[in-house]
Amino acid sequence: MDVLIHLFVGLHIIGIAALLGGFLTQMKAMGRGTARFVPGMLHGAFTMLVTGVILVGLNEAQGHHVNSIKIGIKLALLIVILGLVYVKRDEETVDKGSFALVGALTTANIFIAVLWT
Repeated sequence: MDVLIHLFVGLHIIGIAALLGGFLTQMKAMGRGTARFVPGMLHGAFTMLVTGVILVGLNEAQGHHVNSIKIGIKLALLIVILGLVYVKRDEETVDKGSFALVGALTTANIFIAVLWT
């Protein structure tokens, strides 16, 4: 079971890399006002959602304590990210505020995962 958990942790990290990487590649365009949500950002956010839910289930199935408040906050942030990216995925350009919000929420989600123990 530990191998399965580690596999999904790896997939979860790949999802966050796709989401954050898509954001970082568009930073220069954000400065010009031409940033857009690239498909990798949507796929990364969706990958994070699916693997995160699976990880919670696997950890609870093994009897490990899961911090429900932490998971709930991370889930809420991810749902906002996923909603913004999904709704605005077909737009040629996205306003700076929405784009910056996705980057800020993604970064906050990372720091919550790493620092909240």
